[in-house]
Amino acid sequence: MSITPYGAMRSHGAGVLRAEDAGSEVQLAGWIATRRDHGGVVFLDLRDRSGVVQVVADPAVAAGLVEAAQRLRDEWVVRVVGTVRPRPEGMRNPKLPTGDVEVAASAIEVLSESRTPPFPVEDDVEVGEDLRLLHRYVDLRRPRMARNLALRSQALSVIRSVMERHGFLEVETPQLTRPTPEGARDFLVPSRIRPRESYALPQSPQLFKQLLMVGGVERYYQIARCFRDEDLRADRQPEFTQLDVELSFGDEEDVYALMEELYAELWSTCLGVELPTPFPRITYAEAMARFGSDKPDLRYGLELVDLSAVLAGTGVGVFSGALSEGGSVVALCVPVGAPLTRRELDGWVDWAKARGAGGLAWGVVEHSEDGADGAGGVTLRSPLAKFLTAEEIAGILAACGAALGDTILFAAGATDATRTLMGALRVALAAERGLVPDGEWRFLWVTEPPMFDAATDRAGRPTGGWVPNHHPFTAPGAPYVDGFESDPGSATSRAYDIVLNGVELASGSIRIHDAELQRRVFRFLGISDEDAEAKFGFLLRGLAHGVPPHGGIAPGIDRTIMLMAGEDSIREVIAFPKTQSGACPLTDAPAPYDEGALTELGLRLIPQPPRAT
Repeated sequence: MSITPYGAMRSHGAGVLRAEDAGSEVQLAGWIATRRDHGGVVFLDLRDRSGVVQVVADPAVAAGLVEAAQRLRDEWVVRVVGTVRPRPEGMRNPKLPTGDVEVAASAIEVLSESRTPPFPVEDDVEVGEDLRLLHRYVDLRRPRMARNLALRSQALSVIRSVMERHGFLEVETPQLTRPTPEGARDFLVPSRIRPRESYALPQSPQLFKQLLMVGGVERYYQIARCFRDEDLRADRQPEFTQLDVELSFGDEEDVYALMEELYAELWSTCLGVELPTPFPRITYAEAMARFGSDKPDLRYGLELVDLSAVLAGTGVGVFSGALSEGGSVVALCVPVGAPLTRRELDGWVDWAKARGAGGLAWGVVEHSEDGADGAGGVTLRSPLAKFLTAEEIAGILAACGAALGDTILFAAGATDATRTLMGALRVALAAERGLVPDGEWRFLWVTEPPMFDAATDRAGRPTGGWVPNHHPFTAPGAPYVDGFESDPGSATSRAYDIVLNGVELASGSIRIHDAELQRRVFRFLGISDEDAEAKFGFLLRGLAHGVPPHGGIAPGIDRTIMLMAGEDSIREVIAFPKTQSGACPLTDAPAPYDEGALTELGLRLIPQPPRAT
């Protein structure tokens, strides 16, 4: 017995009918998208997952059918039996794939009635997100959401195909595991059978996939569900999906080649776009120096320019003060095609101050006095111009590659903070000035990030300690294996990120596969041997039993599909997402604790202090 492609009630999908099907008798089933009564002939748009087709209830075809069709309402579920016929000349709809044909109904059966939907099931009607998520079962019928879920399904199929082609085994890892040392971002699951103990939902399968390498699996992948109890943004959810990958006996080049092939096949199969490979690579240090970001958008220029050498002897106090303290002066040159008014410049100064900076300096490239006739050079009109020498102005213009009419923005201060500020300004200016081209896919590898970052308190003040930039299982760069403790601020790691159009898609690294090196990293991070054994003993024991060199990566599937679909939020590519506050309007989750369940778990709620009024 064979499986019918559309179910026993249907012979075809509504959206698959074409001119060559004319004359065929068909059985369709789906939702009434619209009903139009035209003088005794009723037209219905019938929608199912495959698309929409026009159905005609014509009294010349079947007696009594018009009366049955007139009582139908939007979103009722019906079954239609009829004959495919060409639409009359002048009534074809080029906007629909089925627009050359219609189905002349001979029978219509109501399978299910519907209340009036809470909003139109159309893409061109604006509906608030809370209402959409409250009635997600209706929202999923909208063409936009149907396309997004179909795209996601197709992408997952491509991912599995590529991974299996290269000999990767799909292995499931536990969803109930041990809380991580940080603890604060875990979702905890109390155990009834182990009082006073709890599981945690995994933030990632990191340690399990490393143990799979110890176990000889060699090539592992998983479409992994992960959980993090953290503040949410448009591209984050408390539960999310990633492609988790780990391989043995390889290095960075193996990971790069695999991921480039995977993304190229995704874009080719799902979008019909051929991506150039290999993807370009830049180091983390270069990314920060050129773009002020570890996830730079390469679709436009606006690269940062370090003017520290040009202004080394400057008399401009704000610049000289920053340089004397070991900081930098960084500039951003805005092209003449995106001119800034004085009011706009003042607005960007306020923008910088709102982000904790002292402000911004600016200058506009104009003809110099002796060039008023067009034969001379250019100069810089700026509130700072009278404090700059001719040589400094010439050096600024040369370093920035500035042309007549360009605007140059300057910031000065601690190097990392100044680069980060100007990197954010670069992104904001490009968006506000319309400098970001449409339809471009600019992939990039960012490599060799720091092994450690300086630890800070909640106010952002340095504590004198260090935290891992990636995670504590990342291998140090080769020059730092024996010296990261003595110079942690300079040590790089064997980590890498995939960035697309300014969005981080994937993060990975070559792992530490030596137990003693792993202990050294723990000790440097302030984790004693005793604490390491208590928290990571199962990993350390595994690392003592013959471990192949290994590494991996974990692309975010939600973010990837979001970009492929042209959406701004991952909530648009997840069937049942949470809101930005972590709530589910559909199910009203999370819900208050049940006192009986708490008692059974041996738990009680601690009264919260009243909120200040």
